[in-house]
Amino acid sequence: MGLNSSAVTHDLIRAYVDAFNRGDAEALFATLADDVVHDINEGETEIGLDAFRAFKAGMDRDYRETLEEVVVFAEGDRGACEFVVRGEYVGTQPGLPEATGQRYAIPAAFFVTVRNGKIGRITSYYNLRRWIAAVSS
Repeated sequence: MGLNSSAVTHDLIRAYVDAFNRGDAEALFATLADDVVHDINEGETEIGLDAFRAFKAGMDRDYRETLEEVVVFAEGDRGACEFVVRGEYVGTQPGLPEATGQRYAIPAAFFVTVRNGKIGRITSYYNLRRWIAAVSS
Protein backbone atom coordinates (compact mmCIF):
# COMPACT_ATOMS: atom_id res chain seq x y z
CA MET A 1 0.00 0.00 0.00
CA GLY A 2 0.97 3.63 0.00
CA LEU A 3 0.86 6.70 -2.16
CA ASN A 4 1.85 4.94 -5.40
CA SER A 5 -0.72 2.19 -5.10
CA SER A 6 -3.38 4.73 -4.11
CA ALA A 7 -2.52 6.79 -7.20
CA VAL A 8 -2.73 3.71 -9.44
CA THR A 9 -6.11 2.80 -7.93
CA HIS A 10 -7.41 6.35 -8.34
CA ASP A 11 -6.19 6.55 -11.95
CA LEU A 12 -7.72 3.17 -12.86
CA ILE A 13 -11.10 4.22 -11.46
CA ARG A 14 -10.95 7.53 -13.38
CA ALA A 15 -9.95 5.69 -16.57
CA TYR A 16 -12.88 3.27 -16.12
CA VAL A 17 -15.38 6.12 -15.56
CA ASP A 18 -13.99 8.22 -18.40
CA ALA A 19 -14.15 5.26 -20.82
CA PHE A 20 -17.70 4.48 -19.65
CA ASN A 21 -18.81 8.05 -20.28
CA ARG A 22 -17.16 8.13 -23.74
CA GLY A 23 -18.84 4.85 -24.66
CA ASP A 24 -15.38 3.33 -25.26
CA ALA A 25 -15.92 -0.26 -24.19
CA GLU A 26 -12.43 -1.44 -25.20
CA ALA A 27 -10.76 1.26 -23.08
CA LEU A 28 -13.05 0.28 -20.19
CA PHE A 29 -12.15 -3.41 -20.59
CA ALA A 30 -8.44 -2.47 -20.63
CA THR A 31 -8.77 -1.34 -16.99
CA LEU A 32 -9.96 -4.83 -15.93
CA ALA A 33 -8.00 -7.97 -15.09
CA ASP A 34 -8.70 -11.02 -17.28
CA ASP A 35 -10.10 -12.79 -14.19
CA VAL A 36 -12.04 -9.79 -12.86
CA VAL A 37 -14.62 -10.60 -10.19
CA HIS A 38 -17.81 -8.64 -10.86
CA ASP A 39 -20.38 -8.45 -8.07
CA ILE A 40 -23.56 -7.25 -9.76
CA ASN A 41 -26.03 -5.18 -7.75
CA GLU A 42 -29.06 -7.37 -6.92
CA GLY A 43 -27.44 -10.13 -8.96
CA GLU A 44 -24.83 -12.81 -9.19
CA THR A 45 -21.05 -12.70 -9.00
CA GLU A 46 -19.48 -13.22 -12.40
CA ILE A 47 -15.83 -13.98 -13.03
CA GLY A 48 -13.74 -13.14 -16.06
CA LEU A 49 -13.47 -10.51 -18.73
CA ASP A 50 -15.68 -12.46 -21.15
CA ALA A 51 -18.53 -12.47 -18.60
CA PHE A 52 -18.01 -8.74 -18.04
CA ARG A 53 -18.11 -8.10 -21.80
CA ALA A 54 -21.43 -9.96 -22.06
CA PHE A 55 -22.84 -8.01 -19.09
CA LYS A 56 -21.73 -4.70 -20.63
CA ALA A 57 -23.24 -5.61 -24.01
CA GLY A 58 -26.61 -6.21 -22.34
CA MET A 59 -26.39 -2.95 -20.42
CA ASP A 60 -25.47 -1.04 -23.57
CA ARG A 61 -28.44 -2.57 -25.37
CA ASP A 62 -30.99 -1.61 -22.72
CA TYR A 63 -29.61 1.57 -21.12
CA ARG A 64 -27.99 4.83 -22.24
CA GLU A 65 -26.10 6.07 -19.19
CA THR A 66 -23.49 8.53 -18.02
CA LEU A 67 -21.86 8.86 -14.64
CA GLU A 68 -21.91 12.42 -13.29
CA GLU A 69 -20.89 14.19 -10.09
CA VAL A 70 -18.10 11.61 -9.81
CA VAL A 71 -16.01 11.43 -6.64
CA VAL A 72 -13.16 8.90 -6.42
CA PHE A 73 -11.62 7.61 -3.21
CA ALA A 74 -8.48 5.46 -3.13
CA GLU A 75 -6.53 3.87 -0.30
CA GLY A 76 -3.80 1.54 -1.42
CA ASP A 77 -5.17 -1.16 -3.69
CA ARG A 78 -8.80 -0.46 -2.78
CA GLY A 79 -11.01 2.31 -4.05
CA ALA A 80 -14.53 3.60 -4.38
CA CYS A 81 -16.41 5.79 -6.78
CA GLU A 82 -19.58 7.67 -5.84
CA PHE A 83 -21.69 9.25 -8.59
CA VAL A 84 -25.10 10.02 -10.00
CA VAL A 85 -26.07 7.74 -12.87
CA ARG A 86 -28.19 9.57 -15.42
CA GLY A 87 -29.78 7.45 -18.04
CA GLU A 88 -32.50 6.39 -20.36
CA TYR A 89 -34.17 2.97 -20.15
CA VAL A 90 -34.55 1.80 -23.75
CA GLY A 91 -34.80 -2.01 -23.59
CA THR A 92 -36.94 -4.01 -21.17
CA GLN A 93 -35.04 -6.17 -18.71
CA PRO A 94 -36.71 -9.38 -17.43
CA GLY A 95 -38.56 -8.77 -14.16
CA LEU A 96 -38.37 -4.99 -14.47
CA PRO A 97 -40.87 -2.40 -15.75
CA GLU A 98 -41.39 -2.07 -19.49
CA ALA A 99 -38.86 0.25 -21.14
CA THR A 100 -40.33 3.21 -22.99
CA GLY A 101 -37.35 5.55 -22.98
CA GLN A 102 -37.86 6.65 -19.37
CA ARG A 103 -35.17 8.95 -18.01
CA TYR A 104 -33.73 8.61 -14.52
CA ALA A 105 -31.06 9.96 -12.20
CA ILE A 106 -30.10 7.95 -9.12
CA PRO A 107 -27.13 7.90 -6.75
CA ALA A 108 -24.85 4.90 -7.06
CA ALA A 109 -21.35 3.69 -6.25
CA PHE A 110 -18.86 0.99 -7.03
CA PHE A 111 -15.92 -0.42 -5.12
CA VAL A 112 -12.76 -1.94 -6.56
CA THR A 113 -9.70 -3.91 -5.59
CA VAL A 114 -6.64 -3.54 -7.81
CA ARG A 115 -4.29 -6.42 -8.58
CA ASN A 116 -1.19 -6.13 -10.76
CA GLY A 117 -2.20 -2.75 -12.14
CA LYS A 118 -5.74 -3.75 -13.16
CA ILE A 119 -9.14 -3.79 -11.50
CA GLY A 120 -9.43 -7.32 -10.12
CA ARG A 121 -12.78 -6.88 -8.36
CA ILE A 122 -15.63 -4.45 -8.95
CA THR A 123 -18.80 -4.34 -6.87
CA SER A 124 -21.64 -1.98 -7.75
CA TYR A 125 -24.40 -0.64 -5.54
CA TYR A 126 -27.54 1.36 -6.20
CA ASN A 127 -31.05 1.40 -4.79
CA LEU A 128 -33.10 -0.75 -7.17
CA ARG A 129 -36.40 0.38 -5.62
CA ARG A 130 -35.44 4.00 -6.24
CA TRP A 131 -34.59 3.18 -9.88
CA ILE A 132 -37.91 1.33 -10.36
CA ALA A 133 -39.78 4.29 -8.88
CA ALA A 134 -37.94 6.65 -11.25
CA VAL A 135 -38.84 4.65 -14.39
CA SER A 136 -42.41 3.91 -13.22
CA SER A 137 -43.56 7.49 -12.66
